[in-house]
Amino acid sequence: MSRIGKMPVPFPDTVNISVGEESVEVKGPKGSITTALPRGINCKVENGNAIITREEDTKQARAYHGLTRSLISNAVQGVTEGYKKELDIVGVGYKASVEGNKAVFNLGFSHPKELVIPDGIEITVDKATHVVVTGYDKQMVGEVAARIRSMRKPEPYQGKGVHYSDETILRKVGKAAS
Repeated sequence: MSRIGKMPVPFPDTVNISVGEESVEVKGPKGSITTALPRGINCKVENGNAIITREEDTKQARAYHGLTRSLISNAVQGVTEGYKKELDIVGVGYKASVEGNKAVFNLGFSHPKELVIPDGIEITVDKATHVVVTGYDKQMVGEVAARIRSMRKPEPYQGKGVHYSDETILRKVGKAAS
């Protein structure tokens, strides 16, 4: 049996989990997330825990068992606490700002880059060089942070660009003068 899949998913009283035929909906104070149930995977709610089981013991069913449990656990954590990714902008003149429902990035190009902020995501800018992406959907928070980072990936010689706050940039030695 899957070590991850067999663990129950505990959830507080503020979270409501409703199980359908092909999906599980998790509602909480921050929002609502619907997770699809793969064929052969079942979910039931007992005593403040969501218990995920599988019908057969094939390799695919075992993989889906742990995946489904992780997705439901992430949804419970998202609607109660939320998720956060922090990015740093490094470079002379590089900065970010939020204007309405758009985030505007000046990253050394001839024009500023804009990103439309999706629903359920909040972007805040501290000091014009520190961007914080928050939301209740882990996948969406990671996707928006990755889109921001891809606008100007950090380069290895001077370290200029957009990188995650906890990311280590491997620096290369420049050309040696002889």
